[in-house]
Amino acid sequence: MSGIKGLIYKKADLLSKQHSEEMNLKIIHPKHDEHRIFVEEKEKHTYPVHLEEQSKVLTFDGRIYNYSSLRKKLENEGYRFKNKSDTELILYLYQEYGNQCFKMLDGMFAIALYDKSNDKVFIARDFFGNKSLYYTQTQNGFVWSLELKEIISTLSQKPKIDKIGLNLYFQLTYIPAPFTIYEGVKKLEANSLLIYDLKADTYYIEPIHTDKVQKQNIDFYSAKKKVKDLVTESVLAMSVSDVPLGTFLSGGVDSSIVSLCLAQNTDQKINTFSIGFDKKSFDETEKSRMVAQLIGSEHNEFVISQKDLTQHLDAILLNFDQPFADSSALPSYMVAKKTSDFVKVALTGDGGDEVFGGYNKYRIGAINHKYTSIVPQFFHNSIVNISNVFTKQREDHRGLKFKIRKALQSINYDGEFFYNIIKLGFPEHELDRYMLSSYFTENPLKYYKSQLPKPQSLSDFRQVDKMLSLEGDMIVKVDRTSMLASLECRAPLLTHALWNYTHSLPDHFLLKGNDKKIIFKKAFEDQFPEGFLEKSKQGFGVPVGDWLKQGLKDELLSYIEDGFLEKQNIFNVAEIKRIVLNHVQSKEDNSFRLWTFYCFQKWYKNIYDL
Repeated sequence: MSGIKGLIYKKADLLSKQHSEEMNLKIIHPKHDEHRIFVEEKEKHTYPVHLEEQSKVLTFDGRIYNYSSLRKKLENEGYRFKNKSDTELILYLYQEYGNQCFKMLDGMFAIALYDKSNDKVFIARDFFGNKSLYYTQTQNGFVWSLELKEIISTLSQKPKIDKIGLNLYFQLTYIPAPFTIYEGVKKLEANSLLIYDLKADTYYIEPIHTDKVQKQNIDFYSAKKKVKDLVTESVLAMSVSDVPLGTFLSGGVDSSIVSLCLAQNTDQKINTFSIGFDKKSFDETEKSRMVAQLIGSEHNEFVISQKDLTQHLDAILLNFDQPFADSSALPSYMVAKKTSDFVKVALTGDGGDEVFGGYNKYRIGAINHKYTSIVPQFFHNSIVNISNVFTKQREDHRGLKFKIRKALQSINYDGEFFYNIIKLGFPEHELDRYMLSSYFTENPLKYYKSQLPKPQSLSDFRQVDKMLSLEGDMIVKVDRTSMLASLECRAPLLTHALWNYTHSLPDHFLLKGNDKKIIFKKAFEDQFPEGFLEKSKQGFGVPVGDWLKQGLKDELLSYIEDGFLEKQNIFNVAEIKRIVLNHVQSKEDNSFRLWTFYCFQKWYKNIYDL
């Protein structure tokens, strides 16, 4: 992972020379009376890059996809480039356009820029939040970094656990920005610019893009053509690379279309990569093989086993810096690790469901309003109670019984259905039973609900996903696992242009009845065998429930034995012990609640001494 971290210390002697050298920091603002600024200096890299006399200094991580057009624009303004780095481009853009330059960038990025002329530091995160940025302000100064552990290393003591972050994690299984697991440490939200004023010793945050998307009156054929053009343009822009490049090919709609676009617009055979599970019920390599044959790619298949996943478990989970319980991170790492033996950049199909309306929860959300207007609430409560008896068999997110139970429990008469259905951990009405009152917080989603209250439309649902699960789960998962595997992943379907365009279309162009991602499929259906894009992809079901009763059983039990929970003083000991013992004894299935608990304890034990 490329480095980007910095510190603004109010007094020079607060950061010793030895400490700054250990953290690989270079002072860039040595003579200010009240502040000193340090940024990371990496050997054999161009970080930090600065203009003459360090009047402007920039550190950067990511990739700018519209580099060529922006460079040409600057060259027409008289700028002369010394190299082909994105960093130099951004510096010149800032020199010319000030902080409006961040609106011009199409890409994935985390940027920190110090401008000596106005004594301000600008810290920016891209539209979707492909690159994370954390920060904290203490009485000694201000610190920012790509990684939480770098923030913590600068503090005099480890911070306390943040109650909102903790409750978000146990309900969602991840922690979305702006919260983190640490009290006083924040994560910069996607599409945000933080401006720190050294003279005033304060900061404020503003959105980078503020455009309001209006629904347009357009015919389906024209919209379909535009979608095809935008997707193709994005694939081509992200395929520019000076190292070997390929695509992930799962056999699903999104990765198949991305791979097709790349294959059709390059002279050489492209490399495609897929993984299968050694259990036939989870193996879908046949679909990816079919697409690979269709597009004529050099296809590589990797078959993985449970042993492959579990032997990398510790490294993967602890790589997230804070609790993270999306079990699909395990196969995500495996495909990245195997792929990195062949190429160093991979295009993915990530974001297709959010951009084009592909989730079942969108379809269910569309009928919530109709349901609540017809079915009285007291009658609905009876339906939920009955369904709980007949559907509580296994906590399998892909199983029909789980989906029925989850949908019925999420129905809400106050317009909050979508905020309920995205909770994949402990339901809020149960969590107060498992967590001590000193840590339990009611309505931890309050901040997000204030941003988008009572989501009702498909556009609303997708905006909530962008704010929560896309930023806090999917993007984090892919970024952290791919970087751990020394692979750069790029998502052509996650562009600002595509996002805005699909939001300008009538909802029924994307979702109607049982049909999802309609316009996306129609734009490319003539390139595939009839009906191929209508086949649903099963995905990998990581058997975490079985692991917790078998190979991980002893470790799970260690978290409820020898006074561990009592010393930790976060949970209701009796209730946690009950669900753990009932699960390992196969009396009930608590797979996903206990996986959330297990991942938290693994992180906690690694950070705090007990």
